[in-house]
Amino acid sequence: MGTMFRVSSFCMLGLVVVTMGVGRGLAGDVKPVFESAAMTSLSKPRMSEIEVELKGARELYLMVSDEGGISCDWANWLEPQLVMADGSVKDLMESEWVSSESTYGEARKNLATGGSPLLVEGKKFEKGIGTHAASRIVYALPEGVVKFRAKIALDDGAMVRDGKPSNAEVKFAIYTQKPLPEAVLVPVDMFKVPEGLEVTLWAASPLLNNPTNMDFDALGRLVVTEGVNYRGKGGRQKEGDRVVMLEDTDGSGSADKSTVLMQEPGLAAPLGVAVFENKLVVSQPPDLLVYTDVNGDGKFDANGGEREVLLTGFNGRQHDHSLHSVTAGPDGLWYWNQGNMGAKFTDKSGKTFRMGSPYMLQELAGQKSDDGNVWIGGFMAKMRPDGSNVKIIGHNFRNSYEQTVTSFGDVFQSDNDDPPACRVSVVMEGGNAGFASADGLRSWGADKRPGQDTPTAEWRQEDPGTMPAGDIYGGGSPTGVAYYENGALGDNWKGLLLACEAGKNVVFGYFPKPDGAGFKLERFDFMTSNAEKEFAGSDFQGGKPNKELKTRFRPSDVCVGPDGAIYVADWFDARVGGHGTLDEGHTGAIYRIAPKGFKSVVPKLDLATTEGQLLALRSPAVNVRDGGLRRLREQGAKAVPAVSALLEDEDKYVAARAIWLLAQMGSDGVAKVKGLLESKDEAVRLVAFRALRTADVDVLEMARKMVGDGSAAVRREVALSLRGVKAEVCVPLLVEVAKGFDGKDRAYLEALGLGSTGIEVEVYEAVAKVMGGPAEEWSEAFAWIAWRLHPALATAVSDFKTRALSAKLSEDQRKLMVTALAFVKSREAASAMMQLAHEKDFVMKDLAKWWLMNRKSNDWKAFGVDEGMKALGLYDPDKVKLVAVEMPAEVPGAVKLPAGAEIAKLKGDAARGQAKVAVCYTCHKIGAAGVEFGPDLTSYGKQQPAEVIATGIAHPSADISHGFEGSEVRTKDGLVITGMMLSDGDPLIIKCMGGLIQTVPRSKVESVKKMERSLMYEPGMLGLDAQSVADIVEYLRKDKG
Repeated sequence: MGTMFRVSSFCMLGLVVVTMGVGRGLAGDVKPVFESAAMTSLSKPRMSEIEVELKGARELYLMVSDEGGISCDWANWLEPQLVMADGSVKDLMESEWVSSESTYGEARKNLATGGSPLLVEGKKFEKGIGTHAASRIVYALPEGVVKFRAKIALDDGAMVRDGKPSNAEVKFAIYTQKPLPEAVLVPVDMFKVPEGLEVTLWAASPLLNNPTNMDFDALGRLVVTEGVNYRGKGGRQKEGDRVVMLEDTDGSGSADKSTVLMQEPGLAAPLGVAVFENKLVVSQPPDLLVYTDVNGDGKFDANGGEREVLLTGFNGRQHDHSLHSVTAGPDGLWYWNQGNMGAKFTDKSGKTFRMGSPYMLQELAGQKSDDGNVWIGGFMAKMRPDGSNVKIIGHNFRNSYEQTVTSFGDVFQSDNDDPPACRVSVVMEGGNAGFASADGLRSWGADKRPGQDTPTAEWRQEDPGTMPAGDIYGGGSPTGVAYYENGALGDNWKGLLLACEAGKNVVFGYFPKPDGAGFKLERFDFMTSNAEKEFAGSDFQGGKPNKELKTRFRPSDVCVGPDGAIYVADWFDARVGGHGTLDEGHTGAIYRIAPKGFKSVVPKLDLATTEGQLLALRSPAVNVRDGGLRRLREQGAKAVPAVSALLEDEDKYVAARAIWLLAQMGSDGVAKVKGLLESKDEAVRLVAFRALRTADVDVLEMARKMVGDGSAAVRREVALSLRGVKAEVCVPLLVEVAKGFDGKDRAYLEALGLGSTGIEVEVYEAVAKVMGGPAEEWSEAFAWIAWRLHPALATAVSDFKTRALSAKLSEDQRKLMVTALAFVKSREAASAMMQLAHEKDFVMKDLAKWWLMNRKSNDWKAFGVDEGMKALGLYDPDKVKLVAVEMPAEVPGAVKLPAGAEIAKLKGDAARGQAKVAVCYTCHKIGAAGVEFGPDLTSYGKQQPAEVIATGIAHPSADISHGFEGSEVRTKDGLVITGMMLSDGDPLIIKCMGGLIQTVPRSKVESVKKMERSLMYEPGMLGLDAQSVADIVEYLRKDKG
């Protein structure tokens, strides 16, 4: 048994307060003078009269906690009065409160929180305060107060929802001193980490608050950015948010000192911090800020430092999808990213970059930047530390929170969305992640094709021109990432990619394995407080929090310290995602993961000496080793022998760092790196190529030398290096790259496509001469190349059409050509697609028609698609026949099933469940059976707790899966069509129950509205009782072969 932790029964504005040992009250030594029992919508009565002693008190804190799902908690303080020492009574409503805070809405005088009259069990009250849990209202008390009187109650306004009692549940409490949260959060004993490692608490509030990002300096001091003024809580700290430095001054293994390095009103939940010797780089939209400690006295403010706006123009102040942290690469460049709030900024070289998307800055979407490329949405960049020579290395993300660059130059990140398609992936230079359309004008949902699942559609994995998505792990809220190369954990952990997942209370681990031109990412839980995977408070499961402490661990960042241990920042909150926060205590913690019995030792670095610089280059902490790299580079040829010695280092990561550095140290260093292009180790050849390219050393000469390399990864880099090179020079090299494609490696194929950007026609024609032939005889490799390049050539269009119609080819091969046609921007391609849609026996004519409907308002808008379809009888808005599809009304008097938690307690029978699950086939795929309308249930049961599955069946409208929300279309002639909207253009495309897809001309639409209930039938309509649901749950959780 470890230390005993006790969780208070009271929740203050969503903050579960944890106390250690005994003898501590709810909020440290501050105890309530009154605390009610829990009050629910079923309580009888729902109102109580209270009288509380206040003698000597000067402050009054009226607190309401949520005790359930934080919904419908309309709480009232009715007819509140102060009793004075002389017996007189003062009406509290005649006084102004000092402050009021609520998790939802706002406190109201003489009205319920929803704005309606104060009403309890049918009785109206004229005076009182209406609020929504969790809330805190503060009054300053006059002298002579001895008692407080009031009635506490739940308001009628939210006691009934959908004809049944709501889940309202609150407690009332009164304090006479400000309740302060405890500093200790999730107990270390609750965490699960791999055998041989242990978690220790390194720092906690009040040393820091709400950590958003962190970085170490060379002395082992941790610098943290805070987000106390986060979103709707922007006024909590008038002086602005802080950048604090935490230190373990006594070597005890935990921080004992906190110093404020920077605080200013302009800092509002900054999401990134980096430490480069005497510089702090803080990501605070719209600016990337650099604070410099000029005098070496540890002061970065106006009294001893300088403040520089290095870059500006990043949209998204107080938004998670904005500017994130800077990390140093092994090349000495700074890497950083911005979410899809978009940006328009100019680097120090004078180049302006423009990034818009359907989400934000739509007016910039599709515009070229000064580098000649179109960049969309969220993006990642690298640049010189002075802000010059910015290069975009990836784009069209939703919101990558952070990136990590390995010593081999591989870049990893995670990216997220509200639907269940969060992912961890490698970023290919210049690659498109696929969140929006290539022109930046449409979201992925607008282009989701019939039959595509959400992950495939969201990252456009069946579209040419997108990077492989990596590990798509479902719903979540991914945050910081790090890569462990060397340090205290031992050789078994070298090459560990770490990815924080705040929505699932876990830090994922990966050991990325080279796989052709890409990587294989196999995920495991490296650190979690929630091994049971019973999630709460996250968008992917509706955002509803619970009281479980294990669901409050919200890792916001992870990094490797200069002592070689791994450090994880915990935001700690009942809610994550949707810009929500419920922790009014704005607490946080830093945990350390290291071998059991670990003693922290931070090497002392003397950066004035070559030995100290080399030691810094060996550091496990990425931004610490950058200091060694820069100093050694400044020495030039003088330091080449010392750096060259590292090439033989037994640590491959240290040797790789030396390669990057030598390429920037003059002719002697370059000569050594060029020799490494002949290495038998493909990883060494790869780093040597990258390092020389970054140093701008004979790039084309190297490309010619390496284009036939036996490594797919090296040839990938050759292809990427040719982007933007004149066609007459690079086309022959790209042909050689194409010849090395095995017909399967999507990462390799995408690199070829990126290298061919802007010259796709020339590359296609050249490759076709050596790999093409009669269309029906193409190799698998050339068919994929043709799909990726999809040139606007009449001959290519004709060949695509021939292959699509060929019965000699498989359905997948034919579908590939339909897709290729859809991405050719030409009249010939539009015409060919119309012919496919009109072909009587063509098995994919419906898909061809879908593409016509999609493309007629964008890429093929100028090619007469409407007229052509009308002439062929494919689509005439005036002749469309629609079918009414209405949701049946709920059966009057139908028995409501128990909560999912109760059903989960029943013993289910899988055999009975297999028989009863047939009622689900009209909407769901389960294995090979069923219809693809609702979510695929094949593996759903293995991924979710029984309670979640039971709730989804028994109460389908309680938590509707993202991407499966229903819409109701009402036509001008009175027809009602319900289903999922596939496209809201003209025509509307709606998928109805049973998989029926209908196209509705806009001219026929009277109204469109979102449905408040699920498209899934209530269990009573399907003849299911609680036991039947339990049986189905048991079946879904079993291995169905």
